[in-house]
Amino acid sequence: MLALFLSSSSSIALSLISNSRTLNFTGRRALSSLAMSMNLQSHAFAGNPLRSRTPKPADPFSPTSAFESLKSQIAEIPNRSPPSPDFKVLPFRKGRPLVFSSGGDGNTTPDWHLGWISFEDCKGLWASCRVNLSENSFVYLGSMKEDDLVFWAVDVSEENGLVDELRSRKLCFVELRTLMVAADWADERAMNDLAIAGHARALLEWHNVSRFCGFCGSSTIPMEAGRRKQCSNETCNRRVYPRVDPVVIMLVIDRENDRALLSRQSRFVPRMWSCLAGFIEPGESLEEAVRRETWEETGIEVGEVVYHSSQPWPVGPSSMPCQLMLGFFAFAKTTDINVDKDELEDAEWHSREDVRKALAFAEYRKAQRTAAEKIEQICKGVERGQNLSTDFNVESGELAPMFIPGPFAIAHHLISTWIDKGSSVGLEAQSKQPSLSSL
Repeated sequence: MLALFLSSSSSIALSLISNSRTLNFTGRRALSSLAMSMNLQSHAFAGNPLRSRTPKPADPFSPTSAFESLKSQIAEIPNRSPPSPDFKVLPFRKGRPLVFSSGGDGNTTPDWHLGWISFEDCKGLWASCRVNLSENSFVYLGSMKEDDLVFWAVDVSEENGLVDELRSRKLCFVELRTLMVAADWADERAMNDLAIAGHARALLEWHNVSRFCGFCGSSTIPMEAGRRKQCSNETCNRRVYPRVDPVVIMLVIDRENDRALLSRQSRFVPRMWSCLAGFIEPGESLEEAVRRETWEETGIEVGEVVYHSSQPWPVGPSSMPCQLMLGFFAFAKTTDINVDKDELEDAEWHSREDVRKALAFAEYRKAQRTAAEKIEQICKGVERGQNLSTDFNVESGELAPMFIPGPFAIAHHLISTWIDKGSSVGLEAQSKQPSLSSL
């Protein structure tokens, strides 16, 4: 079962790509309604602008060419080839990307941005902290040819001196989940930054958990600018590629009584309810996984299963660097609940009106502001402990009886689609494609 859950005047100035030349996707901030309706293409962590197209090997922006240029720059070997792209680097510490906060003045919500640094600044920082700079520490993230930029991620978890140097410049390392809540989902740039950070975290965490070959136990070596690894044992020589763990997440619907099945896990924050979810087992289809997980955890028998959408989810445990959430509507054949207490704390049927109220009462904007202010405090060196769940209040100021995950989670979109489309939910998708189990 899966829980759903610079500026500086010093000689080593940190170059942030917060202007129009660098990441040319700032987007126009739009007003959004309390309903938080979002296009399905806008799932959090999806739509990474750096992954839209990988250049061919001969292209200077390709992983192979960029990596060769990176090596020559680290070794300070003059590059006699045509001018290489400019490099930008995003440091991570224990799965947390480097960010900075700006714009908060008491009346406006602070904005967080990724703390990119130039490659020259990166070399300066490494030298000042007496850290050996290795090309194998860098992982290729993608490029923007129109801006002459190649982007890299690097893990600095073991370099405490480097971390202190970055902190002294009001840059901080922040949990990706906090960034996820703090991101303004109506701001294209914020959502693009979140997608880039999620992709980078998934790759770096994959490198951390794939240090040894699963076939012979020998150490693995990064290859292709960190996009794959290879066993160092020449008699084995296995190639290892990043993988995602597929997870089904389903909103179980009782059509006859117009209600939905929501569940709680013990690790959830108080009053939060969400969809059922679980990993796919070998040898079963997606529909079979939906039906099995629902039956095992709640005793509900499911018939019809209809696909909704998918979402990359790079904020799971480090042992599973990235999951792919596959969202479904599942229609119940039985309604008696028998909760597996080893998996769930509780599961209940909720009427459409109760769920509609939960959507209306949940002040997601307030939670976003709270998280954004928390990031600002961290970047200032002051960390404040705040429980974001207390921000989901009813209009009178009292705690709402329940709330569901925010617009950053696919569970929110499954539930809000059911609320918006009523009894017709799933019928349109079903008419356009056959059930996967019938293929």
